[in-house]
Order: sequence, then C-alpha cells, then structure tokens
Amino acid sequence: MIGITRGISTLAGAVVAGILLWFATQIGTQTNSEYWSTYGLIAAAGLAMALSQILGGWTKWGWPRFSLGVFLIGFLPVLVAGGWVLLARQPANWMNTSNWSRDLSIFGVVNDLGNILPAVAFGIGLTFGFSFDTAGPRREVVAEEPVARDTDAPLTADRDDTPPPVAVGDTRREADANNGYPSGRP
Repeated sequence: MIGITRGISTLAGAVVAGILLWFATQIGTQTNSEYWSTYGLIAAAGLAMALSQILGGWTKWGWPRFSLGVFLIGFLPVLVAGGWVLLARQPANWMNTSNWSRDLSIFGVVNDLGNILPAVAFGIGLTFGFSFDTAGPRREVVAEEPVARDTDAPLTADRDDTPPPVAVGDTRREADANNGYPSGRP
C-alpha cells in the first residue's frame, strides 16, 4: 500500500513539474524578466518533484518539517553556484559576472554549465525541496509515577549490604569477605 501511495504522489509531482516546464517554454528568455520567470518556473518544477516525495512520506504518518542543516549545508552552496551560472547567462548582464568569473578562474565551468541552464535551475529547486522531510509520528511520553517513600527512612534502606556467603576453600571469596586476608587475620 505504501508503494502505491508513493507512486501516485510521484506521478502527481511529475505532472505538476511537467506543466510548469511547459509554461516555462511559453515565456522565452529575451528580456531579464522573461529569463528569470522561465528559470523560476523550471526551479519550481524541481521543487514540485521533491515535495511529491514529502507527500508520499505521509504514508509513514510523519509531519512535514524543515531541516535547517540541509538548508544551510546542502542548499545554500547550490543556490550560490547555480545562481552564479544563471546570473552570468542572463540577457542583460548588468553585474558583469563574466569578468568576475574570469578573475576567479571559473569562466570555463560557468560557460559550460550555461549550455544546460534548465538543468541548473531544476537542480536548485530540487535541492531546496530536499530541505523538507517528514518526521515520524509523535509518540506520547508517559512519565513514571514517583515511588512513595517514607521521608524518615534512610536513602540506603533498599540496599542489602551483607556480603554473599563464602564457600569453604574459596580463598578469593574468603579474602574479599575478610578484608583481603584469606583466613580472617588482620
């Protein structure tokens, strides 16, 4: 049953992603606003795919949660690197990231990745979606009732301080019982 639910949610995510990708093809990339709208929709398609897995996670009866560690360590570096590539290839590059890329000796990588901008945008959205997860069901913690004690009784009353019986001929246990001396001599 879980596989069917996850399969349906994955299909639903793929349908939503496909619709967003189709809308992205209808916009174009001639102006900066068209460019960012197109790649924003493609990133949203990646996010839809990741979120479909979260919805499939409801089969574990988990509640959605946001993982700050994944966001900070996983997503932010992807956003910076992918955003740099997208920024470098926008139609009116007012920030002149091409020169900055040359200065940082990453122009070749930025230029090569510029040939697959839709995949870069999709990856940014997908990685952001990985920041969400489902937690298992909340369990009710039952506190144990405190044991009623006599307030006048010593705290060590429950302990049995008597040594175990010593077998005759067991010198080790005899020594323990007689403060280290095998025959009880001080």
